[in-house]
Amino acid sequence: MYWNKRIECMERGELNELQLDRLQKMIQHAYHNVPLFRDGMQEKGITPQDIRCLDDLQHVPFMTKQDLRDSYPYGRFAVPLSEIVRIHASSGTTGKPTVVGYTRNDLQVWSECVARCLTCVGAGKQDVIQVSYGYGLFTGGLGLHYGAEYIGASVIPTSGGNTPRQVMLMKDFGSTVLCCTPSYALYLAEAIEEQGIALEDLKLRVGVFGAEPWTEPMRKEIESRLGISAHDIYGLSEVMGPGVSIDCPAKNGLHIFEDHFLVEVIDPETGKVLPEGATGELVFTCLTKEGLPTIRYRTRDLSSITREKCACGRTHTRMRRVLGRSDDMLIIRGVNVFPSQVESVLLDMGATSPHYHLIVDRVDNLDILEVQVEVSEDLFSDQIGGMEILGNRLRKAIDQTLGINSKVTLVEPHALERSEGKAKRVTDKRKLNG
Repeated sequence: MYWNKRIECMERGELNELQLDRLQKMIQHAYHNVPLFRDGMQEKGITPQDIRCLDDLQHVPFMTKQDLRDSYPYGRFAVPLSEIVRIHASSGTTGKPTVVGYTRNDLQVWSECVARCLTCVGAGKQDVIQVSYGYGLFTGGLGLHYGAEYIGASVIPTSGGNTPRQVMLMKDFGSTVLCCTPSYALYLAEAIEEQGIALEDLKLRVGVFGAEPWTEPMRKEIESRLGISAHDIYGLSEVMGPGVSIDCPAKNGLHIFEDHFLVEVIDPETGKVLPEGATGELVFTCLTKEGLPTIRYRTRDLSSITREKCACGRTHTRMRRVLGRSDDMLIIRGVNVFPSQVESVLLDMGATSPHYHLIVDRVDNLDILEVQVEVSEDLFSDQIGGMEILGNRLRKAIDQTLGINSKVTLVEPHALERSEGKAKRVTDKRKLNG
């Protein structure tokens, strides 16, 4: 299903022409209206006239989250505040939040991109869409809300939290599409099971999950426990919000809506643009964003791209599911470790719950990794020997996957904190202890 088939299936040559025209206009817009961007271009010795082809974009300076914090709150806006009709901001867990502003046209573009996403996974005006992302300064809730209204669906703006009520509304209101973080989807599945509600009593059929990295085994776990087709949606507030890309029913990469977002993959260390298929840091340039021109924004998200036409017929570039964030990557005894690697092991083995927590510490100048894993009710109440056998199996599998030794601690059901938003998977005591 397509929301805008002409654009979503546009031939590469025509798409590149559209991108170049929009890129040149966006560079002009930012150069003349954002002094900080103009200063960066001048430091590089380039002007908008030097952008003659798409490859010339690599000469333009990068934009980072720190740049947005340094220009807090409105230093990167390209239009007067009187033309900004919506303001969102990141959580601001460290220092000032990053502030983004949207013109009325920006909101229209955002709504259409999310409409494309929802249509892509089979949602339509007949659906009841439960939006359980947080509402407020976070872009998740309102982003999915406006896109769902745009396709004519009935929207339930439940936001995050109050899980028992979420389950009640899901059942009583007949929700058919669920939008939330993947970790919260598992939390909801757990709550449904605890309340003794059969999947046959629900009308759920599709899930749209994002805002945190997740794995293919977690997708299968969610699909099994909720009886739905689960899809990965991607976005970030600095670029737009949710709706930059989504995976279609083929589930073979996320389609980036390239008429609005130009993607590059770079080496996170050198900043050099990498060839198609190589894994590196995603960099996005918004081609139509008026309020806050986002040009060569370094996301810190690690992925790769392919421009092969998808089986669904869409021609836009696809990105692989995000492996993790370069700034979330743990370096333990010289080895790069991502929480998603541990998640894959746990879900592949299938003997534990999908709830886990990593604790990294330093003892006698040596980094140590502890993996806390919840076990099922049956196993926890079983003989201690079964727990020891499982613990050893998990430790061997995790050590083999990561390439380092770890300690696996099995904990009782519900011992680990549940998340109603983005899951907190890691405690790095090396940082906490200085």
